Amino acid sequence: MPELPEVETVRKTLEHLIIGKEIKDVTIHWPNIIKKPAEHEQFSDALKGQIVEAVGRRGKFLIFYLTDLAMVSHLRMEGKYGVFSSEEPVEKHTHVIFSFTDGTELRYKDVRKFGTMHLFMKGEELNQLPLKQLGPEPLDDDFTVDYLKSALAKTTRKIKAVLLDQTIVVGVGNIYVDESLFRARIHPERIASSLTDQELVVLVREIKATLSEAIKQGGSTIRSYINSQGQIGMFQIQLMVYGRNGEACKECGTYLEKTKVAGRGTHICPSCQKL
Repeated sequence: MPELPEVETVRKTLEHLIIGKEIKDVTIHWPNIIKKPAEHEQFSDALKGQIVEAVGRRGKFLIFYLTDLAMVSHLRMEGKYGVFSSEEPVEKHTHVIFSFTDGTELRYKDVRKFGTMHLFMKGEELNQLPLKQLGPEPLDDDFTVDYLKSALAKTTRKIKAVLLDQTIVVGVGNIYVDESLFRARIHPERIASSLTDQELVVLVREIKATLSEAIKQGGSTIRSYINSQGQIGMFQIQLMVYGRNGEACKECGTYLEKTKVAGRGTHICPSCQKL
């Protein structure tokens, strides 16, 4: 699943490509992607004549800010946006097409059909599901050591499970949780409330640093992720533990291990991250 750096890369790319374009028509080939309004015809009709004013992001969600509306889109496992000429052939698994008055199209492709789209009056999107329940952005000023300490104080969950909880902090995801915990030298199975103040200082710092570096590199190309212009992210070259099971740790030379924590494949260095 694309995580915060990948979604942020898509956001920046789309903002460059579609700002100022007016929607002429919307074609929906797989109505189940449209979650609000309930009738997909209403979704299409409401978008006609709307102009794209900005593309935002909240956690792993994209937010298309239009003249009067806000469309909240989650890519889930394999969703992708691309901008094409209307004369170009439509690829297989393209489920929603936003046709613009200038002859270009924003096409949403999703092999697994897990993506979602919600439409709101602009200004209401942050106060309703699915965005209402989300925790703070990890790169924002309100994601602090004091905030994380308070969030972890009474939990008996493991630190990885807590960091994957989107109501605690949004967008970090499996790849960047593993990377951040390694960089902070914290075992993912540590009980979250057992972390010391100094460990929390390091963890918050490394989460922010890891995500910032990943955004600069355009995200990580894991499985089939590419951005909206067909470019791959390059942060995977810098990954320290994720996807490197059985390889030597870049810090100490110990062979890396893969286990399962919070139901997710988890990569650790047993020497650098002692439990």
